[in-house]
Amino acid sequence: MFKDGRFHAYTIQSFHKDVMAGIVVGVVALPLALAFAIASGVRPEYGLYTTIIAGFIISLLGGSKYQIGGPTGAFVPLLLGIVVTHGYESLLIAGFMAGAILICMGIFKLGNLIHYMPRPVTIGFTTGIAVIIFSGQIASFLGLHQLKKESTFLLQMKELINNLIYVNPYSVITAIICLITILITTKWFPKLPGALVGLILSTLVATLFFPGKVATIGTVYGGIPNEWPTFSFPTFTLEKGIELFIPAVAIAMLGGIESLLSALVADNMGNTKHHSNRELIGQGIANMVTPLFGGIPATGAIARTATNIKNGAQSPISGIIHSLFVLLVLLALAPLASQIPLSSMAPVLMFVAWNMSERNEFVHILKSKSGDAAVLLLTFTLTVLTDLTFGVLGGIGLSVILFVIKMSKALIIQPQATSDPTALKVKSSSHPYVHVVHVEGPLFFGSAKRFMSSIQDLPDRQTLVLCMNHVPYLDATGEAIFAKLAEKCHKQGNTLLISGLNDQPRQVLERAGWMRKIGSAHFFSQLDDALRFAEQQANIPQRAAR
Repeated sequence: MFKDGRFHAYTIQSFHKDVMAGIVVGVVALPLALAFAIASGVRPEYGLYTTIIAGFIISLLGGSKYQIGGPTGAFVPLLLGIVVTHGYESLLIAGFMAGAILICMGIFKLGNLIHYMPRPVTIGFTTGIAVIIFSGQIASFLGLHQLKKESTFLLQMKELINNLIYVNPYSVITAIICLITILITTKWFPKLPGALVGLILSTLVATLFFPGKVATIGTVYGGIPNEWPTFSFPTFTLEKGIELFIPAVAIAMLGGIESLLSALVADNMGNTKHHSNRELIGQGIANMVTPLFGGIPATGAIARTATNIKNGAQSPISGIIHSLFVLLVLLALAPLASQIPLSSMAPVLMFVAWNMSERNEFVHILKSKSGDAAVLLLTFTLTVLTDLTFGVLGGIGLSVILFVIKMSKALIIQPQATSDPTALKVKSSSHPYVHVVHVEGPLFFGSAKRFMSSIQDLPDRQTLVLCMNHVPYLDATGEAIFAKLAEKCHKQGNTLLISGLNDQPRQVLERAGWMRKIGSAHFFSQLDDALRFAEQQANIPQRAAR
């Protein structure tokens, strides 16, 4: 009996189901591993190494019962940018550093924080990544395999346009055959792996009808070695670590977000509950080990995880089986994979990009014409035109600004002068006034200035009653503004009374010493109590009816 809760009530029948699910996922993962590696600017076999090693470790040590790990489309633009700018060995170092960051995130229990990523930001960068992947495959679709790799979208499009005269019609025919096969298989035979069927059929057509007319994995990369990858530790220096720190953080953040989103999808489909921090640690270990064998960064793959569950997976064993299946294919059939045309790989990634684009959700948020739409567009635009890091930071930054503005507007200040005898129930209005100010909403750095300007606009009174029943939060800036108000009342000889403090604002004022400075007798749980105290201090005679 396994002690791991993910293997609860595991039986021989469960193992049989895991084997079948693992083989199916392995078949699906094969073409994707090759395609993602090539699209990331590295040799195709590195995608297979990643699937084998990272997939095995993520299933074994992760926090999700059904998670399938490996190279994913979300990483493609980020990894390609690193390879183009810094080189392949630097990608290995950045991946290793990202793994260490993920482990630290798990140890310090930061797994749940990723769930607070604004939805428009997630949709924005996901759709942006999909656009980059799709557009990046146009050259391969047209047979333009010798184009210079560019790290930005605009430069890549410029390079493509400048070389359109060199389009290879045989590559276009091959790509169209693969694309049509994928579409037909997905629609009419959903249980078959459309990508693999498309690759096989288009490869056969190209080999039989126009041999040597299209570039293949073998002609461009020299074939795929059918052997276990060798261990090698990349050369690391302090300067290289500093140079790659930001890319490593970007890999870690994207990997953490995607893996936890994938784990959530698995929870919903499989009626389970993953362990976020354990998942991050498992992902981190996988990404520290994989680069030592030439593999690229990996994360949880939503589509492959869903396929795993749909095919009857019972435990993480299915993920382990999927990795072993890919290893067997590498050792036994690698020479055959070398015959796959590169133009056949393009439709595979285009189809992946289309499915991951979140286009319906993108349009839905865009139609809202709200601040969320602005965040979405900014994240999407920066992701496509610059890179993922700027896209996410820009989207989060705008989200914070809009949140501050929204919360500052949520502060409602309602002054109420009690000069009307019926308000304080006094017999005469000849006594000094008492002024009541109702405050609703959080009193923080975004709303503090508005609060103080409203208070300053009020006429001086002998007694000011601040009603804070509906103030849920008070930060350091709000406390400082409160301090200015108290000092102003003290200088003018006015009395400040506070009613209805909630727990959090009370704790802030207590720690700052204002309960003592103002006097605990000036704090009341109810507004009526504060008004009665004000009457007594002013010696206002009360009506007999009271």
